[in-house]
Amino acid sequence: MNRVINGYCRLLEWAMVAMLALMVLLVFGNVVLRYAFSSGITVSEEVSRWLFVWMCFLGAIVALKEHGHLGTDMLVGRLGPTGKRACLVLAQLAMLGINGLLLQGSWAQMVINREVEAPVTGASVAIFYASGVVFAVSATLILLRELWRTVSGQVRDEDLVMVQESEDLAQVEDLHLDRSVTFKKH
Repeated sequence: MNRVINGYCRLLEWAMVAMLALMVLLVFGNVVLRYAFSSGITVSEEVSRWLFVWMCFLGAIVALKEHGHLGTDMLVGRLGPTGKRACLVLAQLAMLGINGLLLQGSWAQMVINREVEAPVTGASVAIFYASGVVFAVSATLILLRELWRTVSGQVRDEDLVMVQESEDLAQVEDLHLDRSVTFKKH
C-alpha cells in the first residue's frame, strides 16, 4: 500500500510541476503579448486560476501524506504515549469527518455546475469543483491508512505527534539532530 501511495504522490508532484509550468507560460506570455503587441491570450487568466486551485488541492494531498501540514503540539507533546495515541486517533477521525463534508459539498457543486460554462473557455465549471472531490477521496484513503496504522500500533511512539509547529522550528530541530550525530562521531 505504501508503494501505491508513494507512486500516486509522485505522479501528483509531476502533475503540479506541469501545472506550474503551464501557469508561468500563460501568465508570462500574456504579459509579453499585452505590452509588446497589444494583444493577449484570452483564456490565460481563467486557466491559470483553475490550475492554481488544482495545484493547491494536489499539494495538500502530498503534504497530508508526508505529515507536512502545520499544527501545534503544545498540549499533545506533553502527554504520554497513550494520550498521544488517543489524541491522534481523535484527530484522524475528525479529519475524516471534515473530509466527508468536503466531499459532499464538492460533489454537490460539481453536479450543480456540470452544465454551467466558464465565461472564457466554455469548459464546464464542474472541473473547478472536481479538485475538491479528488482531494477528499485521496485524503480519505490516506487518513484511513494512517488511522489503521495508529490503531494497530504500527506508528512508533516518537511519531505520534504528526504536525510541525513551524517550518523554521523543524529546520532548527534537524540542525540540532545533525550536530548531535556529528559530535557523537568525533
